[in-house]
This record gives sequence, C-alpha cells and structure tokens, in this order.
Amino acid sequence: MRNPKSFFIRTYGCQMNELDGDVMAGMLEKRGLQRTDSENDADLLLYNTCSVRDLAERKVMGKLGQLGRSKNRRSKIIGVTGCMANNKKNSLFKKIPHLDFVLGTNNIHQLGEILDDLLTKEEQQIKTDDRFSHELDYSLATRPDKYKAYVSIIRGCNKHCTYCIVPYTRGKEVSRPPESIVLECQQLVDQGYQEITLLGQNVNSYGKDTPETNCLFHDLLAKLDQINGLRRVRFMTSHPCDITPALMEAVRDLPSLCELIHFPMQAGSDRVLRKMHRIYTIGEYLEKIEQFRQIAPNVRLGTDIIVGFPTETDEDFEETYRLMEEIEYSLAFIFAYSPRKGTPATRWKDDIPEEVKQERLHRLLALQESINKKERESMLGETVEVLVEKRSRRDSQLLKGLTRCWKNVLFPGEDALLGTLQKVRLHSFTHSTFFAEKADENPMRLIG
Repeated sequence: MRNPKSFFIRTYGCQMNELDGDVMAGMLEKRGLQRTDSENDADLLLYNTCSVRDLAERKVMGKLGQLGRSKNRRSKIIGVTGCMANNKKNSLFKKIPHLDFVLGTNNIHQLGEILDDLLTKEEQQIKTDDRFSHELDYSLATRPDKYKAYVSIIRGCNKHCTYCIVPYTRGKEVSRPPESIVLECQQLVDQGYQEITLLGQNVNSYGKDTPETNCLFHDLLAKLDQINGLRRVRFMTSHPCDITPALMEAVRDLPSLCELIHFPMQAGSDRVLRKMHRIYTIGEYLEKIEQFRQIAPNVRLGTDIIVGFPTETDEDFEETYRLMEEIEYSLAFIFAYSPRKGTPATRWKDDIPEEVKQERLHRLLALQESINKKERESMLGETVEVLVEKRSRRDSQLLKGLTRCWKNVLFPGEDALLGTLQKVRLHSFTHSTFFAEKADENPMRLIG
C-alpha cells in the first residue's frame, strides 16, 4: 500500500459534519496531500457520513459497494468517518470488505495516526471512541465560504430523543472551553469572516457539563458580542427545554445575535411528544414561545417537525397542523419519520403507511409555504440588512445576500459590495427569494 499523495472527501449530513470534514481536509493538506474534486484522481477516498436519515446511509453504502467493483480499487485507500462509523463500527468491514479504515466522530484528531498504522501494518484500522475527549485544531479547517464560518461549541447530546441516533454516534455533551471559542471567532473575524454560526447538537446546553467555567450559553454569546468586527452570530440547533429567559434577553440585547431562532417542536401532540421523549408538553412549549415574543418582539422562529411517528393518529397530526397555523414559523424543516436502527423508537412498529406519511408531509409543506408567502408579502417595502456574498448564478447583474432572518435577497450592485453589509429595500419576490434595491449609498463596511 503506497503513501497517498491526493485525497477526495465527500461529506453527508449536517453542518457539524461539514465542519468536521473541513477540519479533516485541513489535516490532510498539512500532511502534504493535495485535494482533488475527482474520485478517479484521488489516492485517498474519504466518506464523511451521516446516520440521522436512512437515505444518507443508503447513498454511502451504495457508493462504497460501487467502489468495490471498480477496476482501480486496489490503487486507492478508502475510509469512512462520521456518524455511520460510530453507529456501525466493525460491521462496516463485514458489509464492505474492501474498506481500509473506519474513524469515528470522536476520533477525528487521529486521522493521521490511523493512516500511519494502515500504511505500516497494511491491515484494516478502526477507531471509534464513545466520548469526545480531544480538542480539535479548528484552525486547520479549509472553510469554503469567504464571509461565513461554522464554529463548533459543544459536541454530543444528553437528551436521548427516541427517534435520534446522535447520542449513540457522538456521545455525551462535551463543551469547548469558552476562551478557545472566543479566540477562534476573533481569528476568523481577523481573517475577514463576517458571520459565525455556532454549532452543536444542543447549543443551549453549552457549559452545563463544565460548571467550573461559570459560562453558560448566554454568557458565551455576550463574550462573542464583544469581538470587534463580528456583526452576525447565529446558532443551531436548540432544544426547547434549554431555551431560557437569559437567552431570550440575549436575543433582545446583543446587536450581533441574529433574530431567527431555531425552536423545534417536532410534534403537536403531547402523547407523541412523550413517545419521542421530548420532555416538554405543548403547553410548556407555547408558554416559552409567548414569553420569547414578549421579551424579544422581533424574534422569528424556526422549527423541526416529524410526521408519521409510530402510532401518530389523524388527531395527533391535526394538532401539529393547527399549531403550525397558530405559531406561524418563519422557517420549518419537515420530515417523514423513518426508523433508525439502534434508536429506542425501533421497538415500536413503524405502523403509519408510507402514503399516509407523504400525505401529511405535503399538507404541512403546503401550509408552511402559505405562511411564508404571507410573511414575504408583509415584508415588502421594508428596509433590511443584507450580507452580500456573491453574484447570482442566473443573472450576473444581481448580487445575492442573506438577511439576518435567513431570507435570500437579490439586488443590482457592483463587485465592491461583496463582503459588506448593505441596507436594501424589498420590492418583490418569487417563491423564496426577494428582489430589492439599495436603500442608501453608504455601505456598512465590516471590520476585519
């Protein structure tokens, strides 16, 4: 087995996986490997996987099986990292015998070590610890975006929702030291990054596992708000139980903190929520939403919804539908339930027919589209702040940017506006994109 000179990496799944993939790419480049966009041209093929949804796993398994049948298989090193590595562990070697190594989500720092062992011993290697215990060097991350960056603040999850594989693939919650996060964010701002999204399976739990730091999530947000030049901070994802009044006040008081907050409901029925082990009732959830909107009137909410969870009745679903109508989320990620092997929910029969799941899914998608259309119509004529990111692919005369509340905006402008905050006036929209014109001639240039 020869020492690889080039690598190809494909990442599946969430933003945390994307950041992990960027870190591993940086580690390989530091090792002297050259990144390529072609699987055929690479000596090392790395598949950074997701286990949250069945489709993602099936895509990876199909790709790995295809590689085993390719003519040039013997000239390549093939590795699997990410959640599927922790979920399936040694069984991956049985299903994919031509696989060279398996590296879990909590062992990313050992990528170089596993390659050395593979080259020296020339036998399959696996490292899949159950708990994250080694701080990654995030400065190595090869970030693809010029103005926006992901920053990991907490890994793992302690909530154990019955449908979710994450606690079993990423382990218990482990918070990064606050000074490490602040330093990384300051360095990113110094490099020209204008917007930072804080990542974690449950960011609101930040600091609860490290009481000695005396820094909970709202404290961390306050520290980041003091970074000179950092104009925008977002975070995902959240658990309603850990959204506190202190966090609500931070959304109101901290200029850098964007006003779109992820507040996942998952289902509108208390009975279904109990089966999901969401540990809150709809009454408690609605109380927090009312409190949030009282404290921070400008807040807009996003959610996750699962339809077709085992035993979900028509009445359960109608409760979800009614609550979505009532709450009017600005953003909603809606999915049909699919069982994930290794989760507690698999002890129940997946008893909702697929056609029923799809009918419920499309009803909620249609409802959300009508809510979004109403919201977009109400925003016409408003002047909003946009971070200008790139030119439109469809019309090179237009610049593309994102508002603080995650709305896509196109407006005419010159390249000099890229990487600046602009005030634009919304005048029309098509589906999910606004069209606008500059509201003034003085760009709000960002520091850093």
